[in-house]
Amino acid sequence: MTLAGKLFLGCIADDYTGASDLANTLTRAGLRTVQTIGVPSDNLALPEVDAVVVSLKSRSIEAGLAVTRSRAAEKWLRSRGADHVLFKICSTFDSTDAGNIGPVMDALRAESADTIVLVTPAFPETGRTVYQGNLFVGLVPLNESPLKDHPLNPMHDSNLVRVLARQSKTRVGLIALATLTRGPDAVRAQLADLSAKGFGAAIIDAVFDRDLETIGSVALDHRLSVGASGIGLGIARALVASGKVKSSAPSAVPDTPVGGPAACLAGSCSQATLQQIANAEKTMPVLLLDPERVVAGKDEAGRALAWAKTRINQGPILIASSSTPEEVAALQSRHGRDAAGHAIEQAMADIAEGLVQSGVRRLVVAGGETSGAVVDRLRIPGFLVGAEIAAGVPVLRAVGANNGEMLLALKSGNFGGPEFFSDALALMR
Repeated sequence: MTLAGKLFLGCIADDYTGASDLANTLTRAGLRTVQTIGVPSDNLALPEVDAVVVSLKSRSIEAGLAVTRSRAAEKWLRSRGADHVLFKICSTFDSTDAGNIGPVMDALRAESADTIVLVTPAFPETGRTVYQGNLFVGLVPLNESPLKDHPLNPMHDSNLVRVLARQSKTRVGLIALATLTRGPDAVRAQLADLSAKGFGAAIIDAVFDRDLETIGSVALDHRLSVGASGIGLGIARALVASGKVKSSAPSAVPDTPVGGPAACLAGSCSQATLQQIANAEKTMPVLLLDPERVVAGKDEAGRALAWAKTRINQGPILIASSSTPEEVAALQSRHGRDAAGHAIEQAMADIAEGLVQSGVRRLVVAGGETSGAVVDRLRIPGFLVGAEIAAGVPVLRAVGANNGEMLLALKSGNFGGPEFFSDALALMR
């Protein structure tokens, strides 16, 4: 892929839903942004942009492989002129003591030659704040939130200094709110002090939206930062304020309707998605897969496609593999975490592929791992960012898809309101 102008911001996202969240945030902040799936090929035609978000499915894979893929993305972004690279992670810091945030951060810091990296998953607009290094989800610490029951990356410690230190080879420090509120120069001074003492990363507090602007302006002094879409918002605003980027009005999805059948797929087990599925049952046919049969190798995908075939031309449908945290834990206990997760992801990818072969061109997918499996199977190389469905979830128009025009919505499990599926379909014509 060739870019006509300078790329001001390069981003590497560790899953596809997080990538679309970030691309949406940058677009709203005035940056012309494209989301790609993996490192783009040289023949992928994209418009002139200010930022590129390279989507990887690297959050929960083996750490060494995550590092290799992230370094390849960083190399590509730097070769296109990106002075600053943001490693985009989940706003709930989804990771285990083995990674993958720490190992990827360490590798990218070595490539960038930065002595210290700013790190924060804070995004106050979506209820993610960091105070004294502790991550809050809404009003409760991370370890008291539903993320404590995450099926892949259960989060049992809200103190991000400790969490990151267990993953990283470098010392991890803290820049507290008291320093942040004194402005960018105070933050720069403490960063320099931490760096001089041998710290290679610093968790920085953020409680209010204005805190992100301070963080963004300081982040641009460096070649690398790590965080969720909130730090992306701060960096985007700093780029516009500096005059390096001329703010562009957020572009809507092109008006040309895609039409045809529409379907929703849900693989997330979050409380938000489970409620969204329950609400969807009031407005569309819903099929709940039997996870036990999926993992046992029974043809649940075939059953789902046969069920869909008789309904898809009458209106939207929803197929879900979602289960309660207790049901997921029991399934993992019987079959193993990785085997159970892989089987369900591949079943959802099989269903997505079959739906598209049956004519579906509007597809809503809930769950980060499910979204990754679906987009990979459909071999969609990139997206243009359109209208916002909910905070962090835009309509995406496929670029270069083998199946022609398609609209997708990819959402993290905890995102969206109670009527998310209906809200998404209303904007996907």
